[in-house]
Amino acid sequence: MKEAQMHLINKMFNDKTIRTVWNKDEEKYYISVIDIVNALMENDYQDSRNYWKVLKHRLKKEGNETVTNCNQLKLKAQDGKYRSTDVVDIEGMFRIIESIPSPNAEPMKLWLARLGKERIDEVFDPSITVKEQ
Repeated sequence: MKEAQMHLINKMFNDKTIRTVWNKDEEKYYISVIDIVNALMENDYQDSRNYWKVLKHRLKKEGNETVTNCNQLKLKAQDGKYRSTDVVDIEGMFRIIESIPSPNAEPMKLWLARLGKERIDEVFDPSITVKEQ
């Protein structure tokens, strides 16, 4: 993926920042896996990183293709530095959410559905994008 074609869009879910990247050429969202895990687990960021590391290993062992489909993009971290971060598209994110037992799983799925709907609305009515900026 060419970073020049990417646009970072920070979204909020339950007061947690979810780093979301829009790839205009592919017309696809890529979402930070760590941010989603952090929002689902409602714990500190380091615990979320460790949880994802263990889950990623388990999913690989099971032959789950979601981990294979993970990409890495340099996203701005909490300390302001840019670091390679695992990202997946919305389809992959749904699969990861299903792997994490959390009371926030259903609200997160609804949030992702709204995210997709926003994009569809923008395609049919480009003036929506202008109003939000």
